[in-house]
Amino acid sequence: MARYLAGRIAGLVLILFLVCLFTYLIFFELSPDPAVMICGKTCTPERVTQIRTILGIDQPFLTQFWNFLSGLFAGRDYGSGANLVHCPAPCLGYSFQTNQSVWQMVLSRLPVTATLAIGAAALWLLAGISTGLLSAVKEGTWWDKAAMNLALGGASVPNYVLALALQYVLVVKLQVLPFPSSVAFTDDPGLWFQSYLMPWIVLATGAACLYARLTRANVMDTLAENFFRTARSKGLAPVLTMRRHALRPALTPIVTIFGMDFAALLGGALITETVFGLNGIGKMAADSIAKNDQPVIMAVTLLAAFFVVVGNVVVDLVYTTLDPRVRIR
Repeated sequence: MARYLAGRIAGLVLILFLVCLFTYLIFFELSPDPAVMICGKTCTPERVTQIRTILGIDQPFLTQFWNFLSGLFAGRDYGSGANLVHCPAPCLGYSFQTNQSVWQMVLSRLPVTATLAIGAAALWLLAGISTGLLSAVKEGTWWDKAAMNLALGGASVPNYVLALALQYVLVVKLQVLPFPSSVAFTDDPGLWFQSYLMPWIVLATGAACLYARLTRANVMDTLAENFFRTARSKGLAPVLTMRRHALRPALTPIVTIFGMDFAALLGGALITETVFGLNGIGKMAADSIAKNDQPVIMAVTLLAAFFVVVGNVVVDLVYTTLDPRVRIR
C-alpha cells in the first residue's frame, strides 16, 4: 500500500507540474501583454516597461516559470527598491484588476464554493442512489417508468434554465425564498439554508438524474449475478442482501463519477454562482475571464486541476473498501 501511494503521489505531482507549465504558457505567453492592459490606453512606453519589470514578465519564459513555481513554495518578490513587494507562499501573484493577493482572493471565495459543492453532493447522492435502487427493485412497474422518464427529462434541463425558473417561481412569484446571498452559517443559520437551497437544487438535479439511471443499470446487472442468487438462496434478510450483495458492487462506477464530479464542483460552479450572484470560485473565474485577469484565471485553473487529481487518488483508495478484489497489499 505504501508503494502504491508513493506512486500515486508521484503521478499527482507530475500532472500538477504539467498543468502549471501549460497553464503558464497559455496565459503568460499567448495572451495579450498584461503590462499594456494594466497601464491603460493613455500609458507611456516607459510606464509599460516599468510595469513589465515589476511583474517580472520582461525575463525569459523559463525564468518566469521558475519564479512562479518557487513562489508557490517559498514566496517571491515583485519589483525592486522602493517598488519591492514580497508575496508570501503560496504565491499565485496579484490580481491585475484589484491588486489583491490571488491566494487571499481564493481563500475568501472557497467557503462559498465548498458549501455549494457539499450541499449539492449530499442531495444528488441521496436522491440519485435511492431512486435508482428503488427503480431496479421495481423494474417494469409504473414507479420505474415514471422515475426514469423524469430522470431523463431532468438531465436534459440546462443549469441556467432551471436556476432562472426557480428564481422566478420561488423568489418573484411565490416569495417563499429570498434571493441567494453569501450568508455565513454562524451569522444566521436560517437565512444561510434558504440562500443556498436553490443553488443546491440546481446543481443536484442534473447529477441526481444521471446517478439514478446509472444506479438502476448497475443494480440490475448485479441482481442477475450468480453470487446474488446464492446469497438469496441462503435465506439472508432481503434488506441485508440488497445492501451487501447488490448495492455495494454497483457503487464502484458511481464512486468514480462522483469523485470527478465533486472535485470539479470544488473548482467552481461557474454558471450557478454567476446566475445566483454568489461570490464563489466560479463567479470569481467568470469575472476574471471577462476582464482578462490572468493571474486569477490561472489560479482557478490550477485549483480545479488540484481537486480533480486529488479526487482521483481518493477514489482509488475508496475502491479498496468497496471491492476487496482490488485491495492493494
